[in-house]
Amino acid sequence: MTGGAGAVVLVSGGMDSLVTAAIASREHRTAFLHITYGQRTAARERQAFDRIAAHYDIATTLICDLSYLSAIGGSSLTDRAQSIPTHGVDISAIPNTYVPFRNAHILSIAVSWAETLGAGAIYIGAVEEDSSGYPDCSESFLQAFEIAANRGTRPETGLTIQAPLLHMRKSEIVARGRELDVPFELSWSCYKESERACGVCDSCRLRRGAFEANGLEDPIPYA
Repeated sequence: MTGGAGAVVLVSGGMDSLVTAAIASREHRTAFLHITYGQRTAARERQAFDRIAAHYDIATTLICDLSYLSAIGGSSLTDRAQSIPTHGVDISAIPNTYVPFRNAHILSIAVSWAETLGAGAIYIGAVEEDSSGYPDCSESFLQAFEIAANRGTRPETGLTIQAPLLHMRKSEIVARGRELDVPFELSWSCYKESERACGVCDSCRLRRGAFEANGLEDPIPYA
């Protein structure tokens, strides 16, 4: 499909991508991109994506399957032989939940689609300061990728990569989401489970702590 969107938004179905989608949708006519890559909770994340896209009445969506990332391995999100950490977030070391160079693959698809759509911006819910320390969520990586994207596309494309949450803490993201009246109940962040969030993986810990810091109860079910 061509035309009709000013921005492509990467929407995993998690809390950060939901708030990013809300911000982007206030500023642009948006198209939503969702990636499945063999992660443990792929079906649940897809469900969250579908519900979020319906909530924002998004007519232009794209679902891509990058199962080769699972075949490459190197992450506990795709390799069930590895255990997902439940000891809390330690950003001094990159955890095994990091999927090697995943965001480069996802952003490459977003760039191709944005160029086809004539969109001028790509939105990603990367968080640098209060996340698990993934290198492909860093500001320096996103800046470098934007340069590469513009060198590798038509001169008139002129893409920008927007990461509005990049320097926010998780508690600030929840607060911003509340201001935007985002439907947090539609999102899913757990790395391990699909029925009731485990509450102990790094993603769950960060999410629950963010709601607690705002004096709120997370609306998704926990074990």
